[in-house]
Amino acid sequence: MAISLSINGEQRQFAEVLSIQQLLDELGLDARKVAFERNLEIVPKSAYPGTRLAEGDRIEIVHFIGGGGAEGKSDSFTVAGRSYSSRLLVGTGKYKDFEETAQAIEASGAEIVTVAVRRVNVTDPDQPMLVDYVDPKKYTYLPNTAGCFNAEEALRTLRLAREAGGWSLVKLEVLGDKKTLYPDMVETLEAAETLIKEGFQVMVYCTDDPLMAKRLEDIGCCAIMPLAAPIGSGLGIQNPINIRLIVEQSSVPVLVDAGVGTASDATVAMELGCDGVLMNTAIAEAQDPIAMARAMKLAIEAGRLAYRAGRMPKKSYADPSSPLAGLI
Repeated sequence: MAISLSINGEQRQFAEVLSIQQLLDELGLDARKVAFERNLEIVPKSAYPGTRLAEGDRIEIVHFIGGGGAEGKSDSFTVAGRSYSSRLLVGTGKYKDFEETAQAIEASGAEIVTVAVRRVNVTDPDQPMLVDYVDPKKYTYLPNTAGCFNAEEALRTLRLAREAGGWSLVKLEVLGDKKTLYPDMVETLEAAETLIKEGFQVMVYCTDDPLMAKRLEDIGCCAIMPLAAPIGSGLGIQNPINIRLIVEQSSVPVLVDAGVGTASDATVAMELGCDGVLMNTAIAEAQDPIAMARAMKLAIEAGRLAYRAGRMPKKSYADPSSPLAGLI
């Protein structure tokens, strides 16, 4: 019996009733690399062979796409119970291709990479996927909610992400509008509370408001990620006072997220005491992304080392390096 299915927003006809596994096989998709949603309910991979599809089923098939070093293990930072030696986190979007993405990540020394969740191209199942270039066994994939403008969209995205890859460590961002991409903190709080109740470990993109940052920590977020400036702007840290206040009050990692433009911006963030920096556009849209990735790695290391060393006090007047007594 022929059936009609809506797959990723497009109607497709099939000559007979199929199981989910049979459908994926017919589409040429690897069940290990995707998540499957049927009529707004996620289907676990173990149920693919035995779940029969029905006429009119609405199906979403998604995968991960490109979104979005320190001195050594002795100076590692810990998030959600796992330690990382690199304090540079990088996004995987905006590169010309996956090959460049992989090269830039390698040059950056990053161990955590953000990934977006998008529909699988079912008309071209042989199209390359990020996991073919950036090994999730080597790097910690951090699924994010880029492009979500309310709590409901964010929750649906991360539930699918957990099904696709099994990761519970996620980056939550709920945007307020398309012009500024500024975080909507009301929706962010709502989504964070639900995700934490469902067992997710939430790293949260937020405003640089110390009171809001404290509230996010109090409800159980495992990392606070205040913006330096609007996403993709490259303006650098606009409010260092608030960033420093957030660092001083927090008992979970604080990572500057969004707005970094060049290496000196990353160094400033680290000198303020941040545990790390997440960036994407600053590397991906540089004239030489691979070289910029390397520069960012060194900038993070220099800023962290300077913070640990303790800078000299600022003074109102000159203080000669050499003693004035005994001049010839």
